Amino acid sequence: MDGAEEPRTTTLRYPFEAPPPPERPIAVADGVFWVRMPLPFSLAWINLWLIEDGDGYTLVDTGLGTEPSRDVWRAIFAHLGRPVTRVICTHMHPDHVGLAGWVARKFECALWMTRLEYITCRMLVADTGRPAPDDALRFYRAAGWDEEALERYRARFGMFGMAVSRLPESFTRVSDGDVIRIGDGDWRVIVGSGHSPEHACLYREADGVLISGDQVLPRISSNVSVFPTEPEANPLAEWIASCRKLAEVLPGDTLVLPSHNEPFYGLHERLDALVKGHERGLGRLEQRLDEPQRAVDVYGALFARPISGDNQSMATGEAIAHLNFLRMQGRVQRTITPEGVALYSRV
Repeated sequence: MDGAEEPRTTTLRYPFEAPPPPERPIAVADGVFWVRMPLPFSLAWINLWLIEDGDGYTLVDTGLGTEPSRDVWRAIFAHLGRPVTRVICTHMHPDHVGLAGWVARKFECALWMTRLEYITCRMLVADTGRPAPDDALRFYRAAGWDEEALERYRARFGMFGMAVSRLPESFTRVSDGDVIRIGDGDWRVIVGSGHSPEHACLYREADGVLISGDQVLPRISSNVSVFPTEPEANPLAEWIASCRKLAEVLPGDTLVLPSHNEPFYGLHERLDALVKGHERGLGRLEQRLDEPQRAVDVYGALFARPISGDNQSMATGEAIAHLNFLRMQGRVQRTITPEGVALYSRV
């Protein structure tokens, strides 16, 4: 689950002694610069990337749509003295796309995204200001939420759009396998899913550099959740398949530039650890289901840290993702009580 950092492991190698200070990007590969932007969360930083592109820079991901983030970018742009020529967003979460519209308007440049990420972002932004839908309340009530938790959800519903500046009304679509020419280099788009619908990683084969977004992180397991809009989804199967796909198409000595933590070497080892971590969680979860359990009852099988109101939504979504995975494999069955609560048990 996002935000729960693991310690550094000896299987991964971190080539940079220290991250860049805010407002001063540092070079991490030929023509690629690392920007570190603060976040107001327990996960305190996001990595963003500038790639030399002719007379300017292509920007990959943007940070939250907040005034402190804008202030950091203003200082960076003044320091660079060159424009942004295009914005590429790996996916639609606010810490990645939050300032995409602001930057695109400031420099009169295009936003590049996969279609599902752009459309999903537009859909979620449109929730701002409307009440929580009944379908969502039924979803979380079925998971075992009490009235206090449901009231917190009602109060927070629609906050996604508050951290996203107005998106451009049009975008340039990128798809799996596309090759984007940035400066003197070719970057291949590799799409994964599970954490988000159509997440775009960028790989420069000439020197083995991967901008991985949230698809591969060295010390965090990205959140993989089921949401009320698609309660029967199986994102964990998509996530595991995406990890295996990356291991197949990319070499093990790739320099990975992730969105959180630090750049690292050891891609195959990390992908293997991510898959095995979910497989262990699935095994613990299955053992817990000798007696019928609600989604809220199985947190202990999946998460090492306590679950509270602040992280209950992510924990519930991830718990249901694991339960749906086991259901789709025929290992777990679900029954619905007359009160509308979902109970899960081993087959």
